[in-house]
Amino acid sequence: MPNENFSALETERVNPDTKNIDTLPPQGIVSLIHAADRTVADAVNAALPAVAAIAASAADSFAADGRLIYLGAGTSGRLGVLDAVECRPTFGAPDGMVIGLLAGGINAMFRAVEGAEDSLTLAAEDLAALRLTKDDTVVGIAASGRTPYVVGGLQYARASGCRTGSVACTPNAAISALASPGMAAEAVTGPEVIAGSTRMKAGTATKMILNMISTTAFILSGKTWGNLMVDVRATNEKLVARALRILVTGVGCGEDEAKRLLAASGGEVKTALVMGLCGVSKSAAETLLAASDGRVARAVEAGIRA
Repeated sequence: MPNENFSALETERVNPDTKNIDTLPPQGIVSLIHAADRTVADAVNAALPAVAAIAASAADSFAADGRLIYLGAGTSGRLGVLDAVECRPTFGAPDGMVIGLLAGGINAMFRAVEGAEDSLTLAAEDLAALRLTKDDTVVGIAASGRTPYVVGGLQYARASGCRTGSVACTPNAAISALASPGMAAEAVTGPEVIAGSTRMKAGTATKMILNMISTTAFILSGKTWGNLMVDVRATNEKLVARALRILVTGVGCGEDEAKRLLAASGGEVKTALVMGLCGVSKSAAETLLAASDGRVARAVEAGIRA
């Protein structure tokens, strides 16, 4: 955006504590970085009310068959894509339920696309291609709080009737003014160890916040039972082993019985849990889950009552 004073941005300031970092041995360098990183959690703590509001909005979107859509540029955008991609194996989220839009497109994950983040119209084009509805939640991510790609995207999302959230690492961020009431998360992480390198503290804070948003939204949507990942997709050896551990823990059975239940359920952990806990068939367990909005606790309670 024209005529900006970038030196005034919190994320661009020079950190006085690390001005001699290039004179230190490796242990001294990593110790300074670690000391700086220890402050990140406190910065995120100040943003928790807004983070919770964004997560609640995302859960409401899921309940209405809407989507959680992240948009950002550079490190911020890449972190949004990462969080979106990881929701599928972790929570069994169908493709398109959580989407990460990155300025410059998917190729920008691996190589910077010059000028993409400075466009006020590019994100609007990307969002228009998704056919936004009022049931979607759109979250703009920008460590600096002012990235034009994110500003333009949030403006378009608001005009489309979407609820909007923002994640920034500067106070009084421009994108905060484009967030729905209570949904502007500002984790003020201060100047970076290397001036302007927002992949560091700001990136860590952003990753923490996005983890909270998606995880909380899926917990509210019944994708866990207690703290068990009951909608995990067992797509590799590690995840199959995790699914079996969930069944052993949840049903209170041995590994052989867990394997039998997982096979009989067609690999669906939720279904296997209800089968094991209620002593019912696959079809009966599926019926109980369907009547319980996919929530294991409600399905089991109904199954035991019956």
